[in-house]
Amino acid sequence: MMMRFALIAGIALGAATTAQAATDIQTVESENGFTAWLAEEHSIPFVALELRFRGGASLDEEGKRGATNLMVGLLEEGSGDMDARGFAAAAESIAANFSYDVGDDAVAVSARFLTETRDEAVDLLRQSLVEPTFSETALERVRAQVLSSIRSDVTDPDTLAAESFAKAAFGDHPYGSPYIGSLESVAALTREDMQTALHNAIAQDRVYVSAAGDITPEELSQLMDDLLSDLPETGAPMPEDVDVQMQGGETVVPFDTPQSTVVFGHEGIARDDPDFFAAYVMNHILGGGGFEARLMQEVREKRGLTYGVYSYLVPKDHGPVYMGRVASANDRVGEAVQVIRDEWARMAEEGVTEEELERAKTYLTGAYPLRFDSNAAIAGILVGMQLDGLDPEYVLTRNDKVEALTVEDINRVAKRLLKPEALHFAIVGQPEGLQEVSAPGQ
Repeated sequence: MMMRFALIAGIALGAATTAQAATDIQTVESENGFTAWLAEEHSIPFVALELRFRGGASLDEEGKRGATNLMVGLLEEGSGDMDARGFAAAAESIAANFSYDVGDDAVAVSARFLTETRDEAVDLLRQSLVEPTFSETALERVRAQVLSSIRSDVTDPDTLAAESFAKAAFGDHPYGSPYIGSLESVAALTREDMQTALHNAIAQDRVYVSAAGDITPEELSQLMDDLLSDLPETGAPMPEDVDVQMQGGETVVPFDTPQSTVVFGHEGIARDDPDFFAAYVMNHILGGGGFEARLMQEVREKRGLTYGVYSYLVPKDHGPVYMGRVASANDRVGEAVQVIRDEWARMAEEGVTEEELERAKTYLTGAYPLRFDSNAAIAGILVGMQLDGLDPEYVLTRNDKVEALTVEDINRVAKRLLKPEALHFAIVGQPEGLQEVSAPGQ
């Protein structure tokens, strides 16, 4: 056992080797029709495996909001003839680690295991996906944890601002409400709802697989068939797309706090849009590039209105948005909002400079290789690339795409994407000079 844990502790030593392996991505097809991307690297007897099931919490049935989130929270709480303690003990005995997560568009399953115990780890993981017990004891325990989190969110300005913005952007679409659910919806969920959510979300027709580490294509092919063949062939239909049509202005949610928290944004750009890459670089210059970004310079450095402000692209599968966050004292948040709106308009009208673009290129091309610092990181990147519809060559061509962008490319996309008149600010606090109003759909 000590040897196994020592091997895990030594994984970081192979960072340089794993980074090199990430440039040699193999596509693996299994006998039963599953596909995976593999970064094969045998210097350490360890494998990182990533699964993504497209759909995620947006597949919640009407009146069952929070079902997928609660179901995913139960996957390691017992399977087959094991309860939660038995499952945890079984994983620990073979030095395997499993994690399960959910978002608006996908269920994520991550596994880390040693080569010598790969078969046992895969069998245990398969059990959790195919035969979860959803026992009443586990259900009530995890439900109580979720309800506690929901109660906590009611007093969290960041969460309230995000929820207010989501409601304004997405309305009655699943994106418009927290995927964790409400006190009422979660309290009403049953064991049968968990079974339904499992079959809706975790199915063969929506799975993406990647692996990095000490495993051959032949072994990964067999692993996929062993792990996934007993899942339902099809899951629930994907939700409809939502037309994000933000109305410019502010929504103020009163909250007794000395500073206001703000989430802002409007319609975004899809990941498969030909202009997405230019939009990504443009956002780095506007609000995604830390202290060198325009928003940080104008809102924090020049005026001292906040400790931090940033923007980011959110290319959700069924309704992309372009968002940002800032917090400022109640008596100064109105000025911060105006400066952000002005910078949004200035970028749309004037675009970027050659100096700004070159600085962004230097940072983005230099930082990219540093992401590939472990098998786990590589496996995560590879499965994300699949979800985004990229090809395996992307890891080799990505920096070239950055270098090829011109000021004209960035400025054209800035003019297309940035809509200062549609910029909506969801503000939680007691902002001076901003009246309480209601966003569309609220």
